[in-house]
Amino acid sequence: MAKLTGKRVWITGGGTGIGEASALALAQSGAEVFVSGRRMEPLQAVVDKITAQGGTAHALPLDVTDADAVQAAADEIGQVDILVASAGLNIPTRALDTVSAKDWEFVVDVNLNGVFYPCHALLPGMRERGDGQLILISSWAGRYGSRMTGAAYNTTKRALIALNESINDESGAFGIRSTVIMPGEVVTPILDKRPKPVSDDQKARMLQAEDLGETVRFVAEMPPRACINEVLISPTWNRFYQGLD
Repeated sequence: MAKLTGKRVWITGGGTGIGEASALALAQSGAEVFVSGRRMEPLQAVVDKITAQGGTAHALPLDVTDADAVQAAADEIGQVDILVASAGLNIPTRALDTVSAKDWEFVVDVNLNGVFYPCHALLPGMRERGDGQLILISSWAGRYGSRMTGAAYNTTKRALIALNESINDESGAFGIRSTVIMPGEVVTPILDKRPKPVSDDQKARMLQAEDLGETVRFVAEMPPRACINEVLISPTWNRFYQGLD
């Protein structure tokens, strides 16, 4: 039997990138998967891939910046054993002296509030059941901020580390585990927002989305007695050490 058989997983940002890769990996481990995102088309494509492989999946369009909509989605899904909060984005104009207040608020709304809302919606039920797992997708930039990723992105991704600590501090005694995963450069659609284009040769040396899917699966398959608090993972060719250009 696959390790996650009988588990129900909700993945926000589940239509592309790390979210999609996580959905495929967790479904392969036997979980029933719910994928959320703004656009139905990529969500349905993920569902079709999973069902074609004999798994069970559902698409649930959602704007994670809408707290009421997130709560309604949580109510519609029902029991969630594992949340993978993968929704996130960045903006092209990133420097503090040029970023607009509107863009700053947009990044905060998606990257921070869009993670807090589903966690907040699910934690009461997890506490009542005495079991639950949260996996928050942060970034290398959350641990080590850089100009390349920008102040808004750095700030929100570091905040997820603090949110993760608070969840484990307040809810670990209730059988709840939370893990923050901080990947370095990963080939996902967010690269298209880079002010300087990324070459195919560079992409080939970066982490791939499926690498993060396998990381999420490893965390999810750990026994309930084990909480992996943090995962910091980068490409072997780590341009943050070399100085990004």
